[in-house]
Amino acid sequence: MIRLFLLAVTLLVAAAYPAQAADWKMDAGTSQLEFAATFEKTVVPGVFREFDTRMRLDADKPAEGRLDVTIIVKSADMNSADVNKAISGAEWFDFARFPQAEFHSTDIRRMADSRYLARGMLSLKGGQQPVEVPFTWTVTGDAARLDGEFIVKRGAFGIGTGEWAATSVIGANVKIKFNVRLRKGG
Repeated sequence: MIRLFLLAVTLLVAAAYPAQAADWKMDAGTSQLEFAATFEKTVVPGVFREFDTRMRLDADKPAEGRLDVTIIVKSADMNSADVNKAISGAEWFDFARFPQAEFHSTDIRRMADSRYLARGMLSLKGGQQPVEVPFTWTVTGDAARLDGEFIVKRGAFGIGTGEWAATSVIGANVKIKFNVRLRKGG
């Protein structure tokens, strides 16, 4: 009887204090940020090896949440020393002048059970554009997963200028795919 009473009191106390948004910090060793461009209609993949993701989310009140991503652009790796050297230059990412890219959400909305949409600003190579980032959010104890993909128009950020501006050889769309593991407490 005492156990039942204690359980009831615990449930009442828990109900009196609604769930609050938790802060989440990325586990770099198990997270991935990939991109895929097209060259002559063939997919050419790459990864950003250095990036950080911070999340603040209460699944019941996603509009109060926040998603912030910082990418060290010079960590881009397209699995070719020659291509990696080329994308470091001014016509592409211009690593020297623009060492990092950032995404900061301004709005997060629930679309379905574990599916959300983060709207915000992407800053890349000196330009800023609004983007929508759909993602799934899964929490297990003190660990969470953030997975999704979206398209970025490279021309909007001056990625591939000069002879590379035309989209007939290198496509206009770049697919960004992420699989981020986070832990509670950031």
